[in-house]
Amino acid sequence: MDDTTDTNGCCDAPGPGSPAHATAGPPYADCVRCGEPTEYPAARPGVTLCPVCEWQEAQRTACSG
Repeated sequence: MDDTTDTNGCCDAPGPGSPAHATAGPPYADCVRCGEPTEYPAARPGVTLCPVCEWQEAQRTACSG
C-alpha cells in the first residue's frame, strides 16, 4: 500500500475557514472585527467574533490588570 495517497478522503473536507463552510448549514454571522465567517448562527445575539479574534480578545482581557 502506498503511504502517500489518501484513500478515505478525510483531507478533502472543507475546513471552518474555507468558503464552502460559509455556505453550508445555517447562515453564519460575520465577525464584527475582521468580517470573516464565525462559528455562530446569524441569529445569535451579542457580539460575534471569529475564532482568531476570540482568541486575541481572550489574550487582551487575561493580561489586563
